[in-house]
Amino acid sequence: MRSSVIDILPPRVRRSLAKLGKDLKDARRKRSLTVEMMVERVGVSKATYLKVEKGDPSVSMGVYAMTLFTLGFSNALAEIADSRSDDTGLLMDSSRLPQRVRPKKAKSL
Repeated sequence: MRSSVIDILPPRVRRSLAKLGKDLKDARRKRSLTVEMMVERVGVSKATYLKVEKGDPSVSMGVYAMTLFTLGFSNALAEIADSRSDDTGLLMDSSRLPQRVRPKKAKSL
């Protein structure tokens, strides 16, 4: 049974996952690693690993993370949603800044 999330994935997300899968496959081939070698190193079945290379959204994020680690992209996940490069979030933060900053009144005893 497929997850309902998979059924409603926007086309842009599906394309991004497919590109990720292709990029992982290319990285594996550049390193002269076979599918069997990756299966052993990632610790999944061959069928699951082949889904990774197709960008299948039903594969857990942990499997994608282990695949990235195995191929030497250990920092890739940490950079995906890095708040320092979140332009929208940074703009929203700056729009919330007060127009004026006034010192707080001292409380009298």
